Amino acid sequence: MGGAGIRLMAMMAAAVLAGATPATSAQDTRASERQAPSSIGAVRYDVTFDARAAADGVIRVAMSFVAERDGPIVLSLPAWTPGSYELDNFARFIINFTADVSGTPLRWDKHDYDTWRVFPRPGQRVRVAFDYQADTLDTGMAWTAPDFTFFNGTNLFLFPEAGSLEFPARVTIHTEKAWHIATGMTSTGPREFLADNYHDLVDMPTFVGRFDLDSTQVGQQWYRLATYPAGVLAGAARAKLWDDIRKMMPPMAAVFGEVPWNTYTIEMVFDAGFPGGAALEHQNSHLGIYTTGIIGSPILASIVAHEIYHAWNVKRLRPAELVPYDYGRAQPTTLLWMSEGITDYYADLALVRGGVIPKEAFYRLTAGKINTESNSPPVALEDASLSTWIEPTDGTAFIYYPKGSAAGFLLDILIRNASDNRGSLDHVMRQLYQTTYKAGTGFTTEQWWAAVEKAAGGTSFEEFNVRFIDGRDRYPWHEVLPLAGLALTVDTTRSARIGVSVSPSREGIRVDRVTPGGAAAVAGIRAGDILLRVGEVEVKDQSFGAQYRSRYAGQPEGTPLEFLVRREGETLRLPGALRFVTRVAFAIRDDPHAGPGAVRIRDGILTGTVGP
Repeated sequence: MGGAGIRLMAMMAAAVLAGATPATSAQDTRASERQAPSSIGAVRYDVTFDARAAADGVIRVAMSFVAERDGPIVLSLPAWTPGSYELDNFARFIINFTADVSGTPLRWDKHDYDTWRVFPRPGQRVRVAFDYQADTLDTGMAWTAPDFTFFNGTNLFLFPEAGSLEFPARVTIHTEKAWHIATGMTSTGPREFLADNYHDLVDMPTFVGRFDLDSTQVGQQWYRLATYPAGVLAGAARAKLWDDIRKMMPPMAAVFGEVPWNTYTIEMVFDAGFPGGAALEHQNSHLGIYTTGIIGSPILASIVAHEIYHAWNVKRLRPAELVPYDYGRAQPTTLLWMSEGITDYYADLALVRGGVIPKEAFYRLTAGKINTESNSPPVALEDASLSTWIEPTDGTAFIYYPKGSAAGFLLDILIRNASDNRGSLDHVMRQLYQTTYKAGTGFTTEQWWAAVEKAAGGTSFEEFNVRFIDGRDRYPWHEVLPLAGLALTVDTTRSARIGVSVSPSREGIRVDRVTPGGAAAVAGIRAGDILLRVGEVEVKDQSFGAQYRSRYAGQPEGTPLEFLVRREGETLRLPGALRFVTRVAFAIRDDPHAGPGAVRIRDGILTGTVGP
């Protein structure tokens, strides 16, 4: 899943003059250098997190290697974590950098803001070390508590810029004797791990400290569940999550025809002040951070299903622009709607096909995405896929999730209808997985639509792409849903709205986004403000919106009201006015008048089957 605070790096275009040599950007040089043999060998990383490091809020990191060529060795730290489509520039968290050979200080300098240069002689074993400030509770970051840390490999592990990233590396984790370690890396001994290449190394987040850890077998694979703090996810709630995982796995595996891992590790951090739930996918694990209020909610199973499905779709099957990963720059693609949005659709399918939720719950989830799409500014899915890297302020930063999921549902219906239910979106996913990922490549837009048309028996989807993916037309639900034996009901209401998106925090209800032109925007409310009171409604939790609408339903628009907020420690009284907004709410239900063909399509979607 993507995150916030993204800065898109500018791409340099080289103007080629007659008889001149084309200019080469630093990014092009970096990418080409990685195709050469590595400049280092016998790579080892030592990670120390003990009680002393925890008290300092840091993770201590050392990297050692043998210099295999003459000249300086250039070491870089990634700028982003794949799956989190933002540039975080992890080098800013590094302090106390040193370099030595057998304890003797080695000359080093900064090559650029995320790159260090050391100057050994060939054959020398070099050791570089630093402390990493781990204080950010975010799935792509690193974070510490007095008895616990989690980190992503992209946060800690330097790589050589000159040469291939296919070098193996050993990792040793030094910690307290009574503390646990959970990671997707291959164990080679007590607290010793191995990664075959750098891509694997940085794709396996790690827990270290006191936490609950247990496992179960589903099919031929083992699944581990690591949860912090100890005791927070226990008893019936933990048993329910395990039962949901056992049920969701078979329908996901059926889409691709295989499970490409031996073990899978689910890592969860619970924090009462965290706003909702978020998770980040990896090839044989995922890391999630959740508010404690999500425990026992079906939302938790939904997020888990989304992240596990990502282990096929985006960690293995992924757009050509993301193959291979380049950790030093942004890698935008117009296909992120497929990687994220259609994954979201299949998370819902895994739950309904596995019996975790009834079909009515699947309809509610889908209708919620239709509501989100219809009440958001018109934006093309391809455009939204690109612009997430800069997180637009118009409310479309993450629209490719719900709108992309809805597009997947539309495509599934249309493919099944065109093929007399002989083809489905499942066939598209499986074909691309076999023909691109298995061949060691990513897929292109042309390959995506070719697979869609093949599954649909040759029917063209060019107009669909032009109107609904590359274009901004509203989705034709009233025409398409009846093809699957479903009916759409519409309820239009006009109600008092504040015009903010909020989330709970330790300080209170925090404003995440302000709708342009809404009551809050006109009053001067800003993102980051803590809402204390809206008119006569005290803001104590996220139910204040319903209370506000009820309290002012009978008042005329324009009625004066006051917003009370806390901003940077100061309490502000902001004059405002009551505003009403027209909203359209959709609901999906079975169509009692659906014909046999439509019923087969509906049942096929809900069960994962095909056939006329």
